Amino acid sequence: MPPSIPRVAAIHDLSGFGRTSLMVVIPIFSAMGIQVCPLPTAVLSTHTSGFENFRFVDLSGPMRDFLHHWQELGLQFEAVYSGFLGSPGQVETVAECIDTCLAPGGLAMVDPVLGDNGKLDPTMSMEMVERMRWLVGKASCITPNFTEAALLLGEPYPHEAHTQALPNSMIKEWLCRLTDLGPDVAVVTSVPQGTGASHATAVVAYHKSRNTFWKVDCEYVPAFYPGTGDTFTSVLTGSLLQGDSLPLAIDRAVRFVTLGIRAAFGHDAPQREGIFLERVLSSLNAPLTASSYTLWTDAS
Repeated sequence: MPPSIPRVAAIHDLSGFGRTSLMVVIPIFSAMGIQVCPLPTAVLSTHTSGFENFRFVDLSGPMRDFLHHWQELGLQFEAVYSGFLGSPGQVETVAECIDTCLAPGGLAMVDPVLGDNGKLDPTMSMEMVERMRWLVGKASCITPNFTEAALLLGEPYPHEAHTQALPNSMIKEWLCRLTDLGPDVAVVTSVPQGTGASHATAVVAYHKSRNTFWKVDCEYVPAFYPGTGDTFTSVLTGSLLQGDSLPLAIDRAVRFVTLGIRAAFGHDAPQREGIFLERVLSSLNAPLTASSYTLWTDAS
């Protein structure tokens, strides 16, 4: 009999300072009534965006040992959700967790953390990009940002997208090619809408087995907060486990991230510390009064 409270194996790093990775994953799932079982990939003094001389401990060896203990216990999870990986070799451990610990019919969520704003993250390499291409083939759903989508597809980052609109056909082609790597669902965040000074972005998605595209426009706030990708995918995963449809889950995730950004921006807090998660967690249990997703047709 499955547990009365769904379980998620959360394969992420733990940063001692900054609202990223497990520091947002754990409270979000807990607030949504989901048990979080962390499998840490690395321990850092701070996250890697906006901080210099951060300390980094690779947990590749302990990860394997922890997973083997879970296997001995026969643990099963309704979702396996991976994010920041400390080294390319950890890809095999994530895949093994999906193969051996994901409950039948469970959700394999891979957030292919590689970079942002057209650049690789400081701890990433092209070897990690290659390994991540293989890992997404194990996933049910992937959530790359626009930079990571380009890296996974081997495409140059289209900087012109920030000043002129990219053809919808190109973005949809990228989504289809991402699902050709293996997942049934590809959700791409931070997609520039090419509207110049407004810097508007959107989240777009493709559900391959249903041949359906979805789009949620994002409200622009002139600030960059690390950890919003972790926050988005955590809420998306939790919403799907709660039984929401894909477009509604995307909508909930966008709204929550936007609320957290606005809470922090209004206080002029240091952006590198992340959104004001603590101020907005309770909104995850508020009744949904509206939604803004659209079915992305050829005409839209």
